[in-house]
Amino acid sequence: MNIKDIFLFTIHAVTSNRIRTILMLVAMSIGVGSVVILTSIGEGARHYVTDEFSALGTNLIIVLPGRTETAGNQAGMLFGKTPRDLTVYDADSIHRSPYIKQIAPISVGSATISYKQRSREGPVIGSSASLLDIRHWEMAQGKFLPVMDYDRGSPVCVIGAETKRELFANENPLGKWLRIGDRRFRVIGVIASEGRSVGVDVEKLVIVPVASAIAIFDNPSLFRIMVESKNRDMVPSAIKDVERIIRERHQGKDDVTLITQDAVLGTFDKIFTALTFTVAGIGAISLFVAGILIMNVMLVTVSQRTSEIGLLKAIGASKQQITILFMGEAALLSLIGALAGIGFGILVTQTAEIFFPKMTLVAPWWALVAAMATAITTGILFGLLPARRAARLDPVTALSRR
Repeated sequence: MNIKDIFLFTIHAVTSNRIRTILMLVAMSIGVGSVVILTSIGEGARHYVTDEFSALGTNLIIVLPGRTETAGNQAGMLFGKTPRDLTVYDADSIHRSPYIKQIAPISVGSATISYKQRSREGPVIGSSASLLDIRHWEMAQGKFLPVMDYDRGSPVCVIGAETKRELFANENPLGKWLRIGDRRFRVIGVIASEGRSVGVDVEKLVIVPVASAIAIFDNPSLFRIMVESKNRDMVPSAIKDVERIIRERHQGKDDVTLITQDAVLGTFDKIFTALTFTVAGIGAISLFVAGILIMNVMLVTVSQRTSEIGLLKAIGASKQQITILFMGEAALLSLIGALAGIGFGILVTQTAEIFFPKMTLVAPWWALVAAMATAITTGILFGLLPARRAARLDPVTALSRR
């Protein structure tokens, strides 16, 4: 019995009982498809977050009040108490560094925003003219905040697209006065950016000069300071200079945390890579379930094909050849099911991209290879027991269908 005979026998066995074949193919394709879909979601989320942060530029340094308490060398989320808050005067001192291109002090809060009879509760950000360039936003109408000293306020504001729709409807907002809290501001621009940008819903924002925000919220402390170095090579020098400036201003205390763009990207990359592997493992469980189904169906098949097995053994087929025949059938079913599952998974992810155009849902190459290899291996391993049972049948007993 040569390879051609084994292949023809396997093809005949697969096509002779279509219902059994379809059941096993569906089970295997669902398992492989699950791996493809889940890993695509994990990779899509990783790329989405990475792209969002990369859009801010590679020269970005974020200065946070409070010293990070971590066991390692990466910035964490648990901050100790800060002896002194970050202020606009700290920001002004940082801006004088020779390594810094521009900075944007950030003050954040929520307030009632109203125009005539319409009002809404929304996020208000106080910042400077540099925020537009640092965040890579664009203007749909008008202009952004004017250049001014950080400690000087001005009754002007820039609004997001949703704020414009809710408060002004079809009316042109430029030059109109709206009320934020108990203060009035003149609208000078509308941001063109849509959706979320690194957790910030740009369309709902109202942006005012940082000194005006401090007056609205009655809080001189800054939420953070966004710093852009002159180039990527200057980032380490900029970090050291920012630390030196803050230390001198805060009586020798290292009471701020500096996070670089690369550190943030590296942290998120590790998190989402681990998530992708985790969901791939969850999807792989369904492959083992499919393998068990193949084993059970193959065991039933052995009992139904005893006379065929007996005939093969009667004409000289060895136990090894019988084992190879049945394992080849399981391997072929697994291979076809894996290919169908990959096609199904790709179809689902491409369809999902139509509804979520900002996410690129593509399974990593290693997930496709691993899913294919796991499916075939699972099929062979779970096909081994039925194959060995078939090989141990006595030819006389098998021919007599007992």
